[in-house]
Amino acid sequence: MIQVKSLTKFYGKKAVVEDVTVTIQPGKITSFIGPNGAGKSTLLSMVSRLLHADTGEVLVNQSNVRLMKSNDFAKSVSILKQSNYMNVRLTIRELVSFGRFPYSKGRLTEEDERMVDQSLAYMHLTEMQDRFLDELSGGQRQRAFIAMVIAQDTQYILLDEPLNNLDMKHSVQIMKILRRLVDELGKTVVIVLHDINFASVYSDWIVAMKDGKVVKNGPTEEIIQSEALNEIYDMDIPIQEVNNCRICVYFNS
Repeated sequence: MIQVKSLTKFYGKKAVVEDVTVTIQPGKITSFIGPNGAGKSTLLSMVSRLLHADTGEVLVNQSNVRLMKSNDFAKSVSILKQSNYMNVRLTIRELVSFGRFPYSKGRLTEEDERMVDQSLAYMHLTEMQDRFLDELSGGQRQRAFIAMVIAQDTQYILLDEPLNNLDMKHSVQIMKILRRLVDELGKTVVIVLHDINFASVYSDWIVAMKDGKVVKNGPTEEIIQSEALNEIYDMDIPIQEVNNCRICVYFNS
């Protein structure tokens, strides 16, 4: 499991994340939700060691992430950031192969190639694996980066707003694939989401943040309630049941 203990991050004198303590249970999708500026992405960046915390600690399977060797950490935790610009021309297969670097150090073995093949197939990219990234649509490119993360074969997968700039079809495809990673491969997925309906339909657990603090933390069905959402977003959000899913009707609130 991932344990976040009393984590705080200041930008100047402002605490963008303040004394956050939360536990990420293994084998589940945990979504971070909340308004803009709540500290969701900052918190995820500290968990993934992309950002240094001012106070507090993060434990992955009881090991302090600050003390873990980079290679050991990269075999346990993978991260997909919001912006994935690369200043080199790569094919999809070359990008996905980067996910094997903690194991191969650039010299791919048969096992590495097998993992790359499996990841490409999982993301339905096998047929286009030789296409260059700059030839792809936004949805195809995002699938390629997620395939790279899958190839890294970590227990924990952290994704910072992976649905940004994607249309409805590609967003649903990616959320279904993340659900399969948990249900079929036993992965633990932590994801920052803006759309609370994606969080409602696909998450097992929700951590809601506001003004740098955790204001709600619990099973999805406990958080996707009008009263709880009002506390998080400061607006009335009616909820309707559609095909056994709790759908937030916020567009007319």
